[in-house]
Amino acid sequence: METETAAGTRQRGGRGARERILRAAAKLFYEEGINATGIARLVETAEVSTRTFYQHFPTKNALVEEYLRTYEAHMARRIEQNLNREGLSPQEQLLSLFTMLAEATSGPSGRMTNRGCPLHNAAVEAAGHMTDVHELIRHHKSGITQQLTDIAARAGAGDPDRLGRQLNVLLEGATALQTSLDSPCPRHDALEAARTLIAHALPTAPPAT
Repeated sequence: METETAAGTRQRGGRGARERILRAAAKLFYEEGINATGIARLVETAEVSTRTFYQHFPTKNALVEEYLRTYEAHMARRIEQNLNREGLSPQEQLLSLFTMLAEATSGPSGRMTNRGCPLHNAAVEAAGHMTDVHELIRHHKSGITQQLTDIAARAGAGDPDRLGRQLNVLLEGATALQTSLDSPCPRHDALEAARTLIAHALPTAPPAT
């Protein structure tokens, strides 16, 4: 935030500068791309000086990593809240992640776009030159697969590992394709496909006697 000094000039920075930088990164990295967003654009949007920026983040890569860690933590909380809703069976838990995706009303920047998953987008942009970013993304995506696998096992799937991998392919495919097509349709298609896949992978309940 710019503040007025005694000399009448504007001083950029002040309290909350780090949060403003992270908010600017969430908007610009997601909507315009990591590689397309330079430091000048970030400090202008965050209303901080370049000096203030580097006081909080020694490199742009450090900001990218913090942006992704913040998003990952936010998503982990949302997923846990969604899965732990009262009364959901394991089968319903599996499907609830696809329902959450289909019903998403906003992206990380706070408004709805079809830019897909920030972690997936970052993996593409970081190819070959952001090792720490790749490790963070790999850990997150592997964790989702394991989470789906564990739920599939509780639901009684004959091959929970296979079902967990297949469901994560659906999730990833939907978010990637919505970006390519600039359309929310793949998210809704993934929900329908998940219903079919889960129904075929889980045992049929025996008839009531």
